[in-house]
Amino acid sequence: MTGPTTTPLPHHPMAVIGAGLGGLALARVLYAHGVEAAVFDLDPSPEARTQGGMLDIHDDTGQEALRAAGLHEAFLARVHEGGQATRVLDRHAEVHWSHADDGTGGRPEIDRGELRALLLESLPEGLIRWGAKVTGARALGDGRHEVTLADGTAFTTDLLVGADGAWSRVRPLVSDAVPAYTGMSFVEADLLSADTRHPVSAEVVGGGMLFALGAGRGFLAHREPDGSLHVYAAVQAPEEWLDGVDFTDTEGAADAVLKEFDGWHAELRALVADADLPLIPRRIHALPADHRWPRTPGVTLLGDAAHLMSPFAGEGANLALIDGADLARALLAHPGDPEAALGAYEERMFPRAGHSATDSAVMGAMLFQPDAPERLSAMFGGRQPWARQP
Repeated sequence: MTGPTTTPLPHHPMAVIGAGLGGLALARVLYAHGVEAAVFDLDPSPEARTQGGMLDIHDDTGQEALRAAGLHEAFLARVHEGGQATRVLDRHAEVHWSHADDGTGGRPEIDRGELRALLLESLPEGLIRWGAKVTGARALGDGRHEVTLADGTAFTTDLLVGADGAWSRVRPLVSDAVPAYTGMSFVEADLLSADTRHPVSAEVVGGGMLFALGAGRGFLAHREPDGSLHVYAAVQAPEEWLDGVDFTDTEGAADAVLKEFDGWHAELRALVADADLPLIPRRIHALPADHRWPRTPGVTLLGDAAHLMSPFAGEGANLALIDGADLARALLAHPGDPEAALGAYEERMFPRAGHSATDSAVMGAMLFQPDAPERLSAMFGGRQPWARQP
């Protein structure tokens, strides 16, 4: 008698975990060159979550990735005109720096959702497997891996790419590192139709980005293309601070947050007090700036999975995009030799990520010093290197 047969698991030559900007950039550059990678994402559909926030896309990283993807012209058609305007205020709402967007800056702004939609639209139907939440992965030897999903199914792959963000399920295959709390918490607020509903706040924020800064506190805000204002109230606080705020009570939550801004100008406090939608708490985590791992057969990471950092240098989305493009180009340059491709990609990615993570930490420390408005204004005016230690 013969024993029971087992059905082999579905197999994908390449599996990308995560349909964020980095995973999509990887898939798009490969697809543009005739190579398809299976992409898995935990969201049930592309519309399941609002993507939120504006991104400044840097010429040498994010825009370079979009050029490699053949999407740069389409990107430029979607940027937020005027979004590179910048204002720097102190806690008394005194203006220390104000610069209009004259169209010459190298970091055009785009809504994150618009950018993701651009990438999604460039890929064929069915390439992304929605509602596929990865719960774990294990090495099978010879560079192959088995990936398990929340619905109990599994698949195998010859090349596994973790593009699955801060709490990556793929990262443990290559590294024991876990994100650590940076000491900074954000509370997000939205003011809708600002020019008509919140004209004073609209004037305070201006046409692009606002930095209103003080010791250990700040309001960071930007105008979105639909005329709304997206605000981050930033507070240096213990990790458990947000646990003491009931965010189901919007008015009470706003009062709790604004207690941290006693003595700040009423026009700045209104950026939270007048919020039209529920407030959203965010703790800011980061991986070590020098995070890297030994070359591990058949697997690598990109974006936040590889180098989660604080947002203060505006590098996260840009690095995810260029990581994806660089990994795709390395794979195309080493056909049939994925280990050579992964080695070449990581050799380029590690130092770039380490530099940006260090800059981001330095910038974050500088932004919440007592003299931050003066120092940031000096930086924007070219009178002070932006990465100078506080």
